[in-house]
Amino acid sequence: MRQPVQELFVRYRNSLYAAAFNVCKNAQDAEDAVQDTFIQYYSSKKEFDNEQHIRAWLIRVAINKAKNTNRTFWKKNRTSLEEYMETLAFETPESEELFGAVMNLPGKYRIVIHLFYYEDYSVHEIGDILKISDSNVKVRLSRGRSLLKERLQEEWDDDE
Repeated sequence: MRQPVQELFVRYRNSLYAAAFNVCKNAQDAEDAVQDTFIQYYSSKKEFDNEQHIRAWLIRVAINKAKNTNRTFWKKNRTSLEEYMETLAFETPESEELFGAVMNLPGKYRIVIHLFYYEDYSVHEIGDILKISDSNVKVRLSRGRSLLKERLQEEWDDDE
């Protein structure tokens, strides 16, 4: 017995999400586990005896996917930005504040700012590394600088 994935998704997504969330205690990881569960169902050739067998299989797979997420290297070795910053040595409090502001930028701006200012790569080298055009690197640098200026200006205004 096989049923269309769309029907099963509508019927079981909430219970699979709840089971996965109870294991990994993280909304995004639970959503990933549910998605991976339905992908596995879709790609498997397994035949099921009845609807209860499908439901039990889906729940078991979702729980296993959530457990696998908890065992990943990334999950075990993840640290917060604050913990990471404690391991770094900064020359001044201002440089620590600036680094924190850079690390809180959106990813596409953070990486170009980091590579340009902290790793001393040229615009062309950053473009090669990220597989984007030099003009795109310049745009991201400009927008990243603007965001940094706004955020740091807000903090400086709050300090006064």
